[in-house]
Amino acid sequence: MRAFRLSAVASLFLSVSASLYAEVSWFPLGPFGGDARAFAADPRDAKHIYLGTATGWVYDSHDGGITWKRVAQIAHRNDLVIDHILADTKDPLRLIVGGFTPEHPDGGLWISEDGGQNWYAQAEMHGQAVLSLARSASDPQILIAGTLRGVFRSKDNGTHWSQISPPASTEIHEVESIAIDPTNPEVIYAGTWHLPWKTIDGGAHWENIKNGIIDDSDVFSIIIDPTQPKVVYASACSGIYKSLNAAGEFKKVQGIPSTARRTRKLAQDPKHLNTVYAGTTEGLYRTLDGGEHWSRLTGPELIVNDVYIDPENPDHVLLATDRGGVLASENAGESFHSSNGGFSARQIIAYASDPHNPARLYVGVVNDKEVGGVFTSSNAGLSWQQKSSGLGGRDVFSLAATQDGVILAGTNRGIFRLQDDNWLDTGVLHASSEKPPVVVVGAKGVAVRPRGEKSAGAKKAAAAEHLDDLIYTITPEVNAIYAGTSNGLLRGDAFGNGWTRVSSLKMDEVRYVAIDGHTLLAAGLKQMQVSSNAGQSWKPVELPAGLTQVSALAIDDTKTIWVGGREGLFRSSNQGESWQPTTGLALNDVDSIYFDAPNQRLLVTTAQSSFVFAVHVPDYKVNYWNSGWKLRFARPVGDHLVAATLFDGVVVQPRMVDSAVAPLNPGTSPASAVAATAISAQP
Repeated sequence: MRAFRLSAVASLFLSVSASLYAEVSWFPLGPFGGDARAFAADPRDAKHIYLGTATGWVYDSHDGGITWKRVAQIAHRNDLVIDHILADTKDPLRLIVGGFTPEHPDGGLWISEDGGQNWYAQAEMHGQAVLSLARSASDPQILIAGTLRGVFRSKDNGTHWSQISPPASTEIHEVESIAIDPTNPEVIYAGTWHLPWKTIDGGAHWENIKNGIIDDSDVFSIIIDPTQPKVVYASACSGIYKSLNAAGEFKKVQGIPSTARRTRKLAQDPKHLNTVYAGTTEGLYRTLDGGEHWSRLTGPELIVNDVYIDPENPDHVLLATDRGGVLASENAGESFHSSNGGFSARQIIAYASDPHNPARLYVGVVNDKEVGGVFTSSNAGLSWQQKSSGLGGRDVFSLAATQDGVILAGTNRGIFRLQDDNWLDTGVLHASSEKPPVVVVGAKGVAVRPRGEKSAGAKKAAAAEHLDDLIYTITPEVNAIYAGTSNGLLRGDAFGNGWTRVSSLKMDEVRYVAIDGHTLLAAGLKQMQVSSNAGQSWKPVELPAGLTQVSALAIDDTKTIWVGGREGLFRSSNQGESWQPTTGLALNDVDSIYFDAPNQRLLVTTAQSSFVFAVHVPDYKVNYWNSGWKLRFARPVGDHLVAATLFDGVVVQPRMVDSAVAPLNPGTSPASAVAATAISAQP
């Protein structure tokens, strides 16, 4: 893998151990949920359902969506949105997916012949952002795809493709939705980011079918009644429309408020054709009378990306949603419950563990609003419960658990403390002081108060500012807690109160903080400073030569500083006066360094690798494990490790292969100490 380089012998070991991938791959254990994008059912088994995600993963379920398991990640890409999956009606092992990337015009079509285990790219659609995909009901060999460039067709079940919309058209592009007449595959409807179009001769000629539709309407979804092809529904940013004459004229249906008009998905009940579901950006709606009347079945906070109606039991309905993952109903949408067992698409940024109960863990997620925040586990990560009351949908970038039992969360807007299962805002920012606080040890433990006496008026003035910074990191020490923020470094007392700005540190943004006794290390992306007197004064630290940006920082109990970034892992034993690279183990894209003091080791992960590296201190011997996932960080829990993936929640170390590499001292060859031993580390 390009994310690290080892000696020839070590590389050989890794290539051999790759065959054990399934054995050593760590267990995904949630928190379950996240962004779910699209469903597809096995045409021969309605309980076998595929699920597409926003991170390139395809999952499947064999029990109607109760539980899910990973099948494969398309092209090993975390940025690929899988909005369309087609299962072959004659060969259920043959699957076709279409994907796109939201940040730039890229994507493609991929085909699997073995039920999704292995995939290959369709060459003619390489680089195409596939926004829509459909199969003809009357001729399953015909597939139609909508891309940023236009409309494409395959006549041989996806093997070859050609464009059937005019390549030079200034109108028929950004094709968001596709529908094929169920009786005639030459009749195709295409919804664009502007208006819908139709061809009745397989693309030789196209007609704009905008009659009755408000101009400049993005058309998200088009469905055709399977028994009455002249009945066509189309959803757009201006509302939902219905035509009774094959799109000769549309009329807007009533009953859906304007705020919910971004209807991403229309779905028709296969046994009750007058029942149509509308998945919108403000909840799920349903009509029982062909669009005459609509009612909302969920709360307005729900963003619905896809709707699956069980063809054998239409009361069984699944929703693919943003943030909330999969929701299931057994009563035709009257009520829903979470159905995410095995599916996690959470972005975990923060982690903390109770120092008195190592099995109690806390993780913080971003981009999930009210269904995100903080999740806790009391059994070392085997199961999780959301604990986010009081956070107000904030993203959680940092967590800390102190020896005094204080649990703090650093968010995109301030610092919160957990108290009686609720998060309380502690963001009262006091006037800065150059002097460190006074530490008082009494019968009830450690207390901290600022130096000197202040009048009541002075205290009131000092408390006038509210803390709304983005809190990148929270780092406790015995008598104080430090927080690195988007607006410098903060210091609070041991209970997360009395926050003040450390004005002696001249750094606009502090993303990383490391502490060992009176030694404090603070860093932004491009600079680093160190203090030897608990923050009273600071001196700049030159970054290692060649390191362009800091992405990880730690200090061990020998006061050796460790820093990582795109160019690798470096260490300094003299407070940054000189740096040494990790000779014998070159790592790229280091994204986490954590000093595990009880085990005297640094745990290191890289953004492009599935490996966890453990550097023993002070002899610098290295162990490593293949987790089977791309990781954001790893932490110890008892006799095993837990790790946060980039986009797929928490994974826990099962029985694994532990590999040893020789010391990182200059001149020592790692090839002399490569070994593999099986270690039982069941959580």
